[in-house]
Amino acid sequence: MRPLARPLSTCIAGAALLIAAAPALTVEAQEVGLSPTLANIKSTHTVRLGYREASPPFSFLDQAGRPIGYSLELCEAIVEEIGAAVDEPELKIEYVKVTSDDRIAAVLDKKIDLECGSTTANAERGKQVAFSPLMFVAGTKLMVPKGSSAKGIADLRGKTIVVTKGTTNEQAIHAADKKLSLGLNVVTAADHEQSYQMLAEGKADAFATDDILLYGLIARHKAQDKMKVVGDYLSYDPYGIMFRKGEPEVAALVERTFRKLATNHDLVPLYQKWFLARLPTGEKLGVDLSPQLEEGFKVLDDSAGASN
Repeated sequence: MRPLARPLSTCIAGAALLIAAAPALTVEAQEVGLSPTLANIKSTHTVRLGYREASPPFSFLDQAGRPIGYSLELCEAIVEEIGAAVDEPELKIEYVKVTSDDRIAAVLDKKIDLECGSTTANAERGKQVAFSPLMFVAGTKLMVPKGSSAKGIADLRGKTIVVTKGTTNEQAIHAADKKLSLGLNVVTAADHEQSYQMLAEGKADAFATDDILLYGLIARHKAQDKMKVVGDYLSYDPYGIMFRKGEPEVAALVERTFRKLATNHDLVPLYQKWFLARLPTGEKLGVDLSPQLEEGFKVLDDSAGASN
C-alpha cells in the first residue's frame, strides 16, 4: 500500500508544511459532506467487503476460491449506492476474509467497510456497530449424526456440543445449559467448517449454530444421509450487514439501497436465487421465505407503503 503521507522531514519547514496540510484535507472532506468512511472510499477508490469462507448461502467460496453469496450480492448493491454518493461510479471492491471471532473488530479497526456474512443484529452488538435493515431471520438449532437419538438439547445431557467462537449461538447454548442444568461440555472451533468437521469426526455429539447455516453445510457436504438438524429454536437471530456506527450518511445509503431493492421488487428474487435455486457450487437448499422476512421486505417497499 502507498503511504498516506510523506515521511516526516528533519527539516522544521517540512514539518510545518505537513501540519498545515492536515486541516486543509479535513476542510476538503467537510466541504464535500462525506463521513470518514465515505471520504476514505473516495480517496482510495476502493470499498473493502468482509466475507466468510464457510457460511453458505450468505458468504462462502466458489470452486475457484472466489467469495460469493446472498450477503455479498447485497453488499455489492450497497457499493453501487456508495459510488453514486461519492461520485465514483467505478469503485473497486477488495474482499477481506473475516471470521465470526474477528468480524466486529475488523469493522471497528477499519479493516473493512461492510461485513457481508451471517451476523446477528442484536442490542449488545448495536452498542459497537451499526446494521442494515433485516436481510434474514434465523435461530439456533442443533446438528447431530443421522443415527443419533437426540431430538433436542435436553437429550444431550453431559454431552459435548461444539459452537463457533464469537457467535450468538455460543451464548444460547450456555444459557440453555444453565437453565436446564445439563452439564454440557461446550467447546469452540474457529469457523463453521471446523465446527462441522469436529462433529463429523466424532469429537463432538452436536454442533449448534443458526439453522440455515446447518442446512447449508449439510447441502455443501452432501451429508443428508449422515447429518440432521433437530430441536426447537434456542435463540432468535435477525441478520444484517454490519458497518461502522456513528456515520449517519453511511446508514442512510445502506437503508436507501435496501429500500430501492424492495421497491423494485428485487429482494424476493435475490432470496430465491440463493435459498431456493441451485447454488453456483451445485447445492440446493430449498428454504422458503419465512413470514417474518417477507414482512420485513414489505416494510421496506416504498411502493407498497404508498398504496396502503
